[in-house]
Amino acid sequence: RAGAMSGRGRHVEAGAPYAAAAMSLVFHPAHPLVPTLRADVRLFQADGQAWYGGGCDLTPAHLFDEDAESFHTFWRDLCDQHGANLYDEYKAWCDKYFYIPARSEHRGVGGIFFDDLAADDPNTNAPEFVKAVGRGILPSWRQIAEARQQQAFSEDQRQWQLLRRGRYLEFNLLYDRGVKFGLDGGRVESIMVSAPPLIAWRYRAEPAPGSEEARLLDVLQEPRAWARPRPVVPGQ
Repeated sequence: RAGAMSGRGRHVEAGAPYAAAAMSLVFHPAHPLVPTLRADVRLFQADGQAWYGGGCDLTPAHLFDEDAESFHTFWRDLCDQHGANLYDEYKAWCDKYFYIPARSEHRGVGGIFFDDLAADDPNTNAPEFVKAVGRGILPSWRQIAEARQQQAFSEDQRQWQLLRRGRYLEFNLLYDRGVKFGLDGGRVESIMVSAPPLIAWRYRAEPAPGSEEARLLDVLQEPRAWARPRPVVPGQ
């Protein structure tokens, strides 16, 4: 752990006592029109120093632009309360992190992601920001989920969801830093419980040209600016 931290510019002596705490959750809805939600907040302390990390991101199997806009606008507004440039920085970090190079696509439509945020960071109150992130996880997703779960869906849509879950697991096993760290530490059951409960695999599964599924794949190739314009404040 010390080597990993030092490699990211946070010097920690090997063998130094440390403490860690985290809250992590993943929702893999059975309903294919409800997007998967992944989120966490975490704290690492060592050598009298403390760093925070966390984030929240959305992975739809079927893309509704208004859902991505609502989700990103929520996190943009929350970040704005804690720092002028936090959202832009952490959205870009999320887009970069949740990328599947072998597929040349992003895992989902992103959100925010941050790591190694020092407790004494001069630009934001890190403990208060992380508390706000933790409290905002469910509100950022709940209305989307409640609306989509009322819609009817087809068996084709369900099968496409299962195929897209395969991409989710690919990222976790091949690229996710936390998953690889946990597996190296022998916590196989604790790590794999975050995987989708049911997945389908099909050789060279490609959607029909012009379909909504094909549009999703096009969107996942290049991150978008999903957040709605900030409201204009009179006098500014």
